[in-house]
Amino acid sequence: MKSRKNIVFLGMMGSGKTSIGSLISKKLNLEFYDTDRLIEKELNLSIAKIFEMKGEDFFRNLEEKTTLNILKKKKIVISLGGGAFLNKNIRDEVQRNHFSFWLKCDEETIYRRIKNSSKRPIVNKLNKSELINLSKKRSKIYSKAMYNINCDNLTKNEIIKKVINIYEAY
Repeated sequence: MKSRKNIVFLGMMGSGKTSIGSLISKKLNLEFYDTDRLIEKELNLSIAKIFEMKGEDFFRNLEEKTTLNILKKKKIVISLGGGAFLNKNIRDEVQRNHFSFWLKCDEETIYRRIKNSSKRPIVNKLNKSELINLSKKRSKIYSKAMYNINCDNLTKNEIIKKVINIYEAY
């Protein structure tokens, strides 16, 4: 493995960023960071509670600071929160200096995975149609990732193999 760049996963909540990222980090013997978990640990509050108590603007500002800070590390695997890549500062840094992978899933798949999640504050405010629209809107930004992986017809192992093959080719 020659690359010193980080592997950064982005996409909608429920797309598998954390589970795939964690598995890849183990296979490549790299540290794994989930930006949402880092924020929760820092404030000792769930993302849902942060949104409820401090608001989305507070969360997004902290998300930017936390994400840009963790991106300074080398040879790590990072799972971004669902909205992080929408932030231009984060997106510019990721596009310039890291391997970015959009884990793309069909909107129905996303909805099925997250519809009953109490830990995803955006979901609690949206119905199915609104969530599908949010996913389509975000897809325009997510598509700017270096690599787009359509996960709908792939197993976790196939996704992992694909990412590792790309990463190790550099």
